[in-house]
Amino acid sequence: MDVNENNSVDENILQDKDLGTDKNEEVNEPKTNNEPKTNEVENLKKELELKENELKKYIDTAQRLKAEFDNYKKRTSKEKSQLYVDITADIVSRVIPILDNLERALSSTYESKDFDTLAEGIELIIKQFKEILKKEGVEEIKAEGEKFDPNLHDAVMHVEDDSIGENTVMEVFQKGYKIDDKIVRHSVVKVAN
Repeated sequence: MDVNENNSVDENILQDKDLGTDKNEEVNEPKTNNEPKTNEVENLKKELELKENELKKYIDTAQRLKAEFDNYKKRTSKEKSQLYVDITADIVSRVIPILDNLERALSSTYESKDFDTLAEGIELIIKQFKEILKKEGVEEIKAEGEKFDPNLHDAVMHVEDDSIGENTVMEVFQKGYKIDDKIVRHSVVKVAN
């Protein structure tokens, strides 16, 4: 054999070895067992299907919860509105008798021209009104002679008077009211020192 021929044979062998074949071997597709890959693909498909079903359940649950929450918001909003109407109607029904008594007092005053009777009638109406407020938990804020408290009192005047203690409410121009700890209206007062 010639050297050149020898080199070309070696090159062919090297090329065939790089390809994983020999000149002497038949070039065939490698025989591999596809069953493990098929089983793995089937398992992955089943797992994917399970996860998709689980996802559908979660989406369904989320959609139902969202719908329930929307219904809850609508229902509570409606109940809140109705509660406001009920409370207002309850309070107004307690105040209407006072209006009735004021109208009667005014009517009888025009007829009799007796202002002493009018004064007595107004006193009774004020007493009736205070009883209603008390039943509702409304209290008058104590002010005159008390220490000034900006949480309860609104000072509109300030005077110097040595006979009265420092920061003491001297006079009440308008009474204040509270329900429990909620201030309905601050007392408008004059404060000394």
